[in-house]
Amino acid sequence: MKTILFRTNSSSTIGTGHIMRDLVLASKYKDANIIFATQDLKGNINHKITEAGYALHVVKSNSKKELLKLLKSLHVDMLVIDSYDIGYKEEKFIKKNLRIEILSFDDTYERHYCDIVLNHNISGDKKRYKGLVPATCKVKCGAKYTLLRDEFIQEKNKVYKKDKKITNIFIAMGGADTTKLNIKILKVLKKLLHQKSISSHSLTAHVEIDIVTTRANKELKKLKKYVTNKKNITLHVESTNIAKLMAKSDLAIVTPSVILNEVIFMQVPFIAIQTTSNQVDMYNYIREQGYLAMKKFDAKELKEMIDEHR
Repeated sequence: MKTILFRTNSSSTIGTGHIMRDLVLASKYKDANIIFATQDLKGNINHKITEAGYALHVVKSNSKKELLKLLKSLHVDMLVIDSYDIGYKEEKFIKKNLRIEILSFDDTYERHYCDIVLNHNISGDKKRYKGLVPATCKVKCGAKYTLLRDEFIQEKNKVYKKDKKITNIFIAMGGADTTKLNIKILKVLKKLLHQKSISSHSLTAHVEIDIVTTRANKELKKLKKYVTNKKNITLHVESTNIAKLMAKSDLAIVTPSVILNEVIFMQVPFIAIQTTSNQVDMYNYIREQGYLAMKKFDAKELKEMIDEHR
């Protein structure tokens, strides 16, 4: 049996996207022995790994020597790296000291020393990896390789009755909401709903809002307090029904990250707000495609974009 080690991290600072997409990829290797190696960082979602039934090894650092030692002890056949802190130098070190296949996630077009490079974003451009990876490296790039959980494929085939105006809004600013935007977005929506003439914009008088986040969110306590007694807002923490919530929405407000691949797959109208530098490529792509996207959060601009959904 092939043994595959996934080396990744999650935290309140890093976010949760790496582990979530790794879990999808891991599920594709049905006959393999899957092991995860992560650090025990504050706000991590390592519990998601064990809940999925995979073995978990906690490592102390991003050290290449520590990783090599672990790979040898576990007799790993394939290493999957999904970390901005583990790149070309570490990959080359591993390859020179161990005969092993390496698959590296990449969405920022960095240099890699691997056998397979995977950019599963819809914006992925294979040509941009020329000179960045070995000539023998297999480049898997673009929508063809987008990692989607089965729930999205199942929900896409269902039909939800939609109103001409916006009655349901889906908000996802990343599992950790590192830029603290959830409450700011909710306040913009509150102002719109309190305008004298509801008919002046695309929202119905009563809009249902579903906002998703995780325990990695440092602002979770504040967010819970803010939504208390607001009957039209439902806060979902560690939800297992993301696809359903997304499918029934008339508008999604998300980051141009992994979740945007899912939103576009589900064909839900959206507004994307960039929150980190590694989202630049996706942001530029959707802007070029004519989608609504913001370089950074701006309350006035968000209101205007919502109005465009008339």
